[in-house]
Amino acid sequence: MTLADRSAVRGARRVVVKVGSSSISGDNVGAIEPLVDAMAEAHGRGVEIILVSSGAIATGMPFLRLSSRPTDLATQQAAAAVGQNLLVHRYQQSLDRFGIVAGQVLLTAGDLENPTHRSNAQRAMERLIGLRILPIVNENDTVATHEIRFGDNDRLAALVSILVKADALVLLSDVDAIYTRPPAEPGAERIAVVSDGSELDGVTFGASTSGVGTGGASTKVSAARLAASTGTGVLVTSTRRVAEALDGADIGTWFLPTPR
Repeated sequence: MTLADRSAVRGARRVVVKVGSSSISGDNVGAIEPLVDAMAEAHGRGVEIILVSSGAIATGMPFLRLSSRPTDLATQQAAAAVGQNLLVHRYQQSLDRFGIVAGQVLLTAGDLENPTHRSNAQRAMERLIGLRILPIVNENDTVATHEIRFGDNDRLAALVSILVKADALVLLSDVDAIYTRPPAEPGAERIAVVSDGSELDGVTFGASTSGVGTGGASTKVSAARLAASTGTGVLVTSTRRVAEALDGADIGTWFLPTPR
């Protein structure tokens, strides 16, 4: 289906939810439970939920005694190898409260460019969804290189939305919407709806300031436009408002989908 507006998210058949590293790691690790609460509520009323979760490197950093995100690829890979295991374990522990089982799906950019790998990924996720398993997707950081990385999981989430023909994509971060300028600056105004992109003329985007992620407002806009252009409605809002987002509340920034 093509969703006319954000209120239709509640009745969507299939929704991809993307959460950033800073939202569910470090001091914010407690945000996993309310995120799972919201997804479980939607799952319980029959919505097919796919979670795209960043956070493997950020989760692994303390166990490698790192105080800041590593810059060299090998250490990033090592942190991801440790962190991915812990991240999925934390999600599963929370999902156990609802009797929901998670399935881990790790992808590289090359997987979605290669027709055979792409088909395999699509088939696997469709089967997981059909079995009422909640897929948790992340970039496969242990084998990705600088040259072939998605760059940020906002783009990965958009590509997953296209892959599974999602009705809606909910991009979560620390900020509750897209603003006309970085929201901490005077005069910043929320952009409620983006229909054809003209609403973003003259908008100034800030970069991620969390120190653990790689995204920012510009990556979310780019990913939202990509997904919306293929028929998926996109809502950009904050992680703390995920329950409202999945209930179709009038929050965040809504990117109108192109009719399929």
